[in-house]
Amino acid sequence: MLLTEAGERKTEAVRAIRTVTGLSLWNSKLLLADAPVELEVAGWFEAAVEAARTLEDAGARTRLLCDCCGRPIRRGAFPLTSVQCTDLRPLEICWANGLTTVI
Repeated sequence: MLLTEAGERKTEAVRAIRTVTGLSLWNSKLLLADAPVELEVAGWFEAAVEAARTLEDAGARTRLLCDCCGRPIRRGAFPLTSVQCTDLRPLEICWANGLTTVI
């Protein structure tokens, strides 16, 4: 997930970053100041969507990226794109191709 902007409510965004990442207050502030920055979200795609929703509710702007190829993922719209994944790993794990199953 890519944190693209802090938004207008920076205090709430810092709290959301702490919630999502488990970082300290100081590190969360630094992370927000360095936006755009990529955040690693442990778990499945659904966990990344929930983390993005938490950050967006706090006023921050996010973009989901495919773990496989790094392309942006549009939430809630499958198939996402007709362009094939350029990664050497199997297409079944590429979220940007719109496949809903993971190996």
